[in-house]
Amino acid sequence: MHIEEWLESVPAVSVYLLVGLVIGLESLGIPLPGEIILVSATLLAASQDHINPYILGSCAIAGAVIGDSIGYLIGRKGGEPLLEWLGRKFPRHFSAEHVATAERSFQKWGMWAVFFGRFIALLRIFAGPLAGVLRMPYWKFFIANVLGGIIWAGGTTAVIYSVGKVAEDWLKRFSWLGLVIALLFGLGSMLIMKRRSKKANAAAAAKAGTEAAEPEPVPAAD
Repeated sequence: MHIEEWLESVPAVSVYLLVGLVIGLESLGIPLPGEIILVSATLLAASQDHINPYILGSCAIAGAVIGDSIGYLIGRKGGEPLLEWLGRKFPRHFSAEHVATAERSFQKWGMWAVFFGRFIALLRIFAGPLAGVLRMPYWKFFIANVLGGIIWAGGTTAVIYSVGKVAEDWLKRFSWLGLVIALLFGLGSMLIMKRRSKKANAAAAAKAGTEAAEPEPVPAAD
């Protein structure tokens, strides 16, 4: 089965659910690649007519808003011990330094940290739980959460879908040109890597020659 036929056979509902679930879990506080999933699914929608971009965007918005809200409630109930537990489970994302940075952002920007945090990968997983831990009033959190979810998820879907459609039409008309560009890019990358490898080998050889030319120290007489 060709790749295009396989993509057409993927049920649209499974794509919608996957996007909503991954973004929801990421917003809840679990480090997952929500943005990558959304962009990939939107590009798929641009090339496959059976996937509706409006439904896709709506699922992404719902996942973002619901996930953040659940994260807020968990953070409000769990408090500081929750952040310590997350730090042990996900030290790369919930380290003490990252938590301190996020707390400073919340103290400085308040509810706007929730809004703008939607557009920053690190703050996106912090926003809900940390807002709950810091006991931000829920009505402020809810407004920022909904606005951020709509603009981030809906805007990303709209922009990537439009770009995907334009790119698809362009590649169909100029497929030979796209192939030439890809070949030139691959050739250029290979030449650059080869040149860097030669420079590294030459530098290593020069260093080895210098070390060999240096006279060995003569031991002092007793």
